[in-house]
Amino acid sequence: MSQFFISIMAKFILGKKIEMSQIFSKDGKVIPVTLIEAGPCFVTQVKGKEKHGYEAVQIGFKKKNKVKKSEKGKGFSYLKEFKSKELGTKNQKLKIGDKIDVSIFKENDTVKISGISKGKGFQGAVKRWGFSGMGASHGVKHEHRTLGSVGSTDAARVFKGKKMPGRMGGERITQRNLKIVKIDLKSNLIAVKGAVPGRKGTLLEIINR
Repeated sequence: MSQFFISIMAKFILGKKIEMSQIFSKDGKVIPVTLIEAGPCFVTQVKGKEKHGYEAVQIGFKKKNKVKKSEKGKGFSYLKEFKSKELGTKNQKLKIGDKIDVSIFKENDTVKISGISKGKGFQGAVKRWGFSGMGASHGVKHEHRTLGSVGSTDAARVFKGKKMPGRMGGERITQRNLKIVKIDLKSNLIAVKGAVPGRKGTLLEIINR
C-alpha cells in the first residue's frame, strides 16, 4: 500500500465539547444532549507498513492563523493519529489534504466518543470510590469519612491496588453506543444523546464503525 493512501472503513473525526443542552423530540419528549463542534478536519499524514511498520492516518483540527518556525508542518492546534486496526478497512481511500466534516455522519448513527475526564484533584475514598464511611453512632469522632482498615493481619502491610484516597479524574474515558440525535452542517455541530467525557472545550475523538 502506498504511504499516500489508506483504506478505511470507519467514520471518524475530532471535535470539541461545547456544552450540554436539551432538545425536544417530535412527540414532545425532552432529550438531554451534548453539543459538539466536530471538524472540519484535514488529513495531515498517512502511514503505511512499508515505511512506518503500521497503517494509520493522522488528522488535524483547528487551523492556526500563525505558525512559528519551530512548528513548521504543524498548522493545526490538535493532531490525532488513528490506526487502521481501530478503524477497519474498506475500498474507501484517504490521502493527505482530504477534508473530513460532519457530513460523513447521519442522524441515528451510533458512535463511541473518547476524551479526558474532568480533573477533580486529590479526593478521599468516599468521593473517589463511593465508600459509605464510618457510622454516625455514639463514639465515632472525626472519622465519618474515613475508609476504615486497610492493612492485613498476616502480611502486616498494605497490598498494591488497594482503593485509597488519591488523585481523581483526568483519565481517558470512552463512552460507547452514543446516538447522534441532530446534525448541523452549516455550524459543524452534532448533538449526541447523553453525556460525554470532559469539561467544556475538551478534545473528543468520535468514531462510528
